[in-house]
Amino acid sequence: MTGSGGCACGSIRYRVDGPLRNVANCHCERCRRITGHFMAASACAPGHLTIESEDTLRWYRPAEEPGVEYAFCSTCGSSLFWRAQTTPDSISICAGTLDPPTGITTDLALFCAEASDYHRLDESIPMEPHDR
Repeated sequence: MTGSGGCACGSIRYRVDGPLRNVANCHCERCRRITGHFMAASACAPGHLTIESEDTLRWYRPAEEPGVEYAFCSTCGSSLFWRAQTTPDSISICAGTLDPPTGITTDLALFCAEASDYHRLDESIPMEPHDR
């Protein structure tokens, strides 16, 4: 097993039996609103993720982008996963839900042009603006 994690209230637990990707920080507007700051996400192959308890797991599918969905706990509101039809070989895992030690690091920042004005980007991490 390479990792495990869960939501804040403990209703949802998962494990990863395979490699975890290093963390990418996404500053796009949707990720900021869904997480309350920015999305810091690792990822794994969908077949490597086992959701052990998922009674309160809910998926949100934005109407304006039907090929993307975000998972959260309906009890505590924790953001847990996101996935896109364009990348079926990967499911992203909100890094803050992983149990330490994770063994991964942050190595990329995305949609930096959309970062909120209160946030100072970490210039030691490679950044991609991804202007829309």
